Amino acid sequence: MKILHTADWHLGKRLDRFSRLEEQILVLNEIVEITDEQNIDLVIIAGDLFDNFNPSVEAVELFYKTLKRLSLNGKRPVIAIAGNHDSPNLINAPDPLARECGIILIGHPKAKISHFETEYFGISNSEEGFIEIKFKNSEILVRILHTPYANEIRLKEYFGENKEEQINKVLSENWKHLADQFCDENGINILTAHLYMNKKGTEILEEPEGEKPIKIGNADLIFSDIIPSQIQYTALGHLHGFQNIGSPEKPVVYSSSPISYSFSEAGQKKYIAVIDAEPGKNVSFEKIQLQSGKSLARKTFDSIDKTVDWLLKNPNTFVELTLESETFLTADERKRLYQSHKGIVYLIPKIKNQNLNENSVHEINLNQNIEFLFQDYFKSKNGGQEANEDLMNLFNEILNA
Repeated sequence: MKILHTADWHLGKRLDRFSRLEEQILVLNEIVEITDEQNIDLVIIAGDLFDNFNPSVEAVELFYKTLKRLSLNGKRPVIAIAGNHDSPNLINAPDPLARECGIILIGHPKAKISHFETEYFGISNSEEGFIEIKFKNSEILVRILHTPYANEIRLKEYFGENKEEQINKVLSENWKHLADQFCDENGINILTAHLYMNKKGTEILEEPEGEKPIKIGNADLIFSDIIPSQIQYTALGHLHGFQNIGSPEKPVVYSSSPISYSFSEAGQKKYIAVIDAEPGKNVSFEKIQLQSGKSLARKTFDSIDKTVDWLLKNPNTFVELTLESETFLTADERKRLYQSHKGIVYLIPKIKNQNLNENSVHEINLNQNIEFLFQDYFKSKNGGQEANEDLMNLFNEILNA
């Protein structure tokens, strides 16, 4: 049985003022092509399907069209779970219709999927947080423990969590109960979850810059040693870089986001995982690099000429640009930079001689609009750096509240 694992599509996500929709169309088309070329039997999408609770019409349309193509109109099962960016109710809503195309959408922890059959496969067994898939042309059963993102409120509602109980204990008991009941060596046993998971005793993995964090200190950190021994492969979502925090014999894999979404991911390669699995044996898997999507770069220069030269040589890139100089950039210098490249997301001036700035007296016009006053204040505290659109939107949100 060949299984494709992908995650963290974040459909509708922007990079500051730049839309990423065209890149997302290209990379999802690439994933569909790989799925067909590899003759994949089952697709798992491990959460963060959208970038927010109210995705755009274009993002929703792209999502459903892609899932229909992945499913080959019902021939291939596609399982998608909600992440911390997703509205579980939005993910659940079209599930009855989606099943007609072989698509299983799971929004809530411990959701119970009702039995159904298509011409090619069916749900032969189901429990809260568990499904078993039986293919019409194969005797192999695929068992999947599924845990969409679970915050404290959802855990209380679905797992009956007491406030003093730790999330590790709750999940460990739930997964063990399901695995002991349903996962023997006569089938393929998979766990998929959207969680912050790490291997106990190793360095804490960093969440992506700009990602809504699901770890506060170590309170919501899940350890991989609670995964039941029957599970052959764990398909995770949340962290945007590809990594196996399990072992070669029993992989616990973050498949990565399909494109780079923040400058903390600059230079990262992006992948999907293709798993070869059969009952009672260790799985093997390969990561296949995705080629679509613009690269992201964090660059620092100390002259306009060097900066412009690099920008002209790297046109198909989003760039966070830090420019070190003795004085603030002039309007003409800014204009020259922006005219040489269409993908400058952030321009950060860094003044080498801070004494000039610190010793100078800056006259403040208190009659200005409060937005302009805030922008002046921000620049004065950040070496002349302009407040970006996200920061100004947040300022206005607080102001209006």
